[in-house]
Amino acid sequence: MDRSSLLQLIQEQQLDPENTGFIGADTFAGLVHSHELPLDPAKLDMLVALAQSNERGQVCYQELVDLISSKRSSSFKRAIANGQRSLPREGLLDEPGLGVYKRFVRYVAYEILPCEVDRRWYFYRHRSCPPPVFMASVTLTQIIVFLCYGARLNKWVLQTYHPEYMKSPLVYHPGHRARAWRFLTYMFMHVGLEQLGFNALLQLMIGVPLEMVHGLLRISLLYLAGVLAGSLTVSITDMRAPVVGGSGGVYALCSAHLANVVMNWAGMRCPYKLLRMVLALVCMSSEVGRAVWLRFSPPLPSSGPQPSFMAHLAGAVVGVSMGLTILRSYEERLQDQCGWWVVLLAYGTFLLFAIFWNIFAYDLLGAHIPPPP
Repeated sequence: MDRSSLLQLIQEQQLDPENTGFIGADTFAGLVHSHELPLDPAKLDMLVALAQSNERGQVCYQELVDLISSKRSSSFKRAIANGQRSLPREGLLDEPGLGVYKRFVRYVAYEILPCEVDRRWYFYRHRSCPPPVFMASVTLTQIIVFLCYGARLNKWVLQTYHPEYMKSPLVYHPGHRARAWRFLTYMFMHVGLEQLGFNALLQLMIGVPLEMVHGLLRISLLYLAGVLAGSLTVSITDMRAPVVGGSGGVYALCSAHLANVVMNWAGMRCPYKLLRMVLALVCMSSEVGRAVWLRFSPPLPSSGPQPSFMAHLAGAVVGVSMGLTILRSYEERLQDQCGWWVVLLAYGTFLLFAIFWNIFAYDLLGAHIPPPP
C-alpha cells in the first residue's frame, strides 16, 4: 500500500469524525497494526513524539500527512523541543549490522547534521535515488574541460599565462561583459592543476554530503549563487581582471558548512572537528593567498591581468549568509522563515546593483580594461 492509499484509508475510517483537525495517535497506530500497513517504524516513533507534545495525545491531521509524505516541515522538531526531547530508540552509533552504504549514510549524517533527532530522521528516510548528481556532474565537467584545454595548450599549470587561454568562450573577461553566460560558465575553467585539484576535492568531500542531506535544489542554488556573486563582485571591485575557476561556489559551500559547525559546536559529532576546522581554514586561506599572488604577479605582455581573487571572498560571504540559512533549515520550509526572505532581498539588491554597474559604470568611470582576446 502506498502513502496515497494510506491517507485515503485514514479518511475512510473517519478517524476525525468531528472534523477537529486532530487524530488520536493510539487510534492511528492501531489502524496501522490492524491493516499491517508498511509504515516506517521511525515515522511511528516520530508520531509518538508529536502526540506527546499535545495535551490530549493527539496529532494534527496536516502534520500526520506531512510526516507520511516526507514533506519538509518543522512540526517534528517543534514536538521534540516542546515534548519529551528524545525518541524511544538508541543513537545511530549503536545501530548494528549496517551495510557499507548505510554506514556511509550514517557518516554523512554525523558530518553534516548537529542534532541527533535530525540525524536519525535523515538516516531512516534517506533513499539512494536520486543520487547527488549536481556536485558530481559539475566536478566531472570541470575535469573534462581542464583536460581538453590542457591537451590543446600543452600546459597544465598556470594556463592563464598562455595567450590562447583567454580566448575561451567560457572565461569571464571584462571586455566580454555583454556575453552574460560568462558570469557563470567561468566556473568550468581553472588556472591550473593546483586550483582544479583543490576545488574538486572540496566539492566531493563537502559538496556531495551536503547535497545528500539538503537536496539538489538547495545546494545547487547555493553553489550557483556563490559563482554568480563571485564574477559580479569582480566586475565591481576589480574591473580590469578576468575570472576563472569554481572557487566562488566552493567557498560558498565550505563557509556555510564551517559556520554551521561553529554555531552548533556542541552538537556536532564528527571526529577531530577542531583539527579538521583548523586544517580547512589553513587550506582555504592558502588558496586565497595563492590567488592574491597570482593576481598581482607581473603578467606576461601577451597575457594581460591575471584572474582576480575577489570571487573567493564573495563566495564566502554568500556561504555565511544564504548558505548558513539553508543549512540551519533542515526539514523546514525556507519560505516560512523571515530570515530567508531577508537574505533573498539582500542578494537580489546586490544583483540589481551589479547589473546597473556593468551597464553604466565602466563608461562613466572611464575604466581602462584590457582589450578582449
